[in-house]
Amino acid sequence: MITMQMDVNQNNRRNFLKASLTISAATLVKPAVAIASLSAAEDEFKIAVGPYLQTNFNNSITILWLTNKVAAGWVEFGEQADHLNQKAYGKADLGLMQANSKLNAVTLSNLKPGTKYYYKIVSKEIKDFQPYKLTYGELVSSNIEEFVNADLNKEEVSFLMMNDIHDRPESIPHLLNQVPDQKQDFIFFNGDIFDYQTDEKQIIEHMLQPCVTHFAKQTPFIYVRGNHETRGKFAREFSQYYMHVGHTAFTLGPVRFVILDTGEDKEDSHPVYAGIVNFDDYRIQQAEWLKTEIESKAFKKAPFRIVMMHIPPRFSGDAHGPKHCTELFEPLLNKGKVDLVLSGHTHRYMVHQPDKNLNHYPLIIGGGPKNGTRTITKVKADQNKIVVSMLDDSGKEVGTYTALRK
Repeated sequence: MITMQMDVNQNNRRNFLKASLTISAATLVKPAVAIASLSAAEDEFKIAVGPYLQTNFNNSITILWLTNKVAAGWVEFGEQADHLNQKAYGKADLGLMQANSKLNAVTLSNLKPGTKYYYKIVSKEIKDFQPYKLTYGELVSSNIEEFVNADLNKEEVSFLMMNDIHDRPESIPHLLNQVPDQKQDFIFFNGDIFDYQTDEKQIIEHMLQPCVTHFAKQTPFIYVRGNHETRGKFAREFSQYYMHVGHTAFTLGPVRFVILDTGEDKEDSHPVYAGIVNFDDYRIQQAEWLKTEIESKAFKKAPFRIVMMHIPPRFSGDAHGPKHCTELFEPLLNKGKVDLVLSGHTHRYMVHQPDKNLNHYPLIIGGGPKNGTRTITKVKADQNKIVVSMLDDSGKEVGTYTALRK
């Protein structure tokens, strides 16, 4: 049974309104000074959000951040906190280094397995960009942070999955607090972290800042779109803020991870999309890619194979998108002898056991956005087994599964 909790605290609301209507004597005496001070603070060049880490676990890591004004940025890093003796810049395109942008993405490559690195981000404001003269402004940098570059051959891998947050940023720290003091290799966001894409401010406040505050400066996260991230006027800019949000595959320790981008759940011809989407072809292309992936050496030789996709390949209703996912992906998941599929979308947490006539794989679906339905899923795998534990937002275990090596 799921218990719904009220989100609004009337006493807190009254106190907030009372405080908001209180005007200090100092403000009444010198309003012009206060306004000027506020304007100066808003004008100050600064790091808007970051750093936050992303990776594909190939002895490289990508460090991203945003400034409030256009700038040139770089990362200083090294194996000692007091000796950041290396410098890396954003990817050069046709000889032009990344610059004159608020968004920064710098990849550190050829890292040593299992090694701790220290780093800081640095940005220099670009005040004026003329054809033959560039004028710099202030320089800002972050504190020194640290991360451990994962050893691809490690014996054990551990990660957490969250899904279907739906523009409730307070859910990110709340769910993480249900799994205290456990070091993870990465955090996985399995889609629908937003209701739809509106602007950069929404991306920062509803996802990036909570991640940066609670883990993303030291632990990377991986993200695949849900159907709601495909909606809204900012959906086409959305992917720029992440290393990738589509389909991909990588190996870490005993697991080959495969991520599928399941697209929308409605027909491409649905009026709300106004004729500007083509998710059917996108899923068909991914199915062709998946055919190649399940025949690859990396996939076949891995002790375990875990697939992560927002819309489940089964058990998610009769809408067009879910049915298309079942038609395209389930035969390939069965053929590839996948050991575990992790999904979201339905807002009903569930553990579906393997079925020799349908899904040959176990399918674990995370919960929904409301209090009492939220879940965080812990996954740990070694050379012999995968152990999955799904917790609700009170920390109670509401689903579990163990897959043994075949």
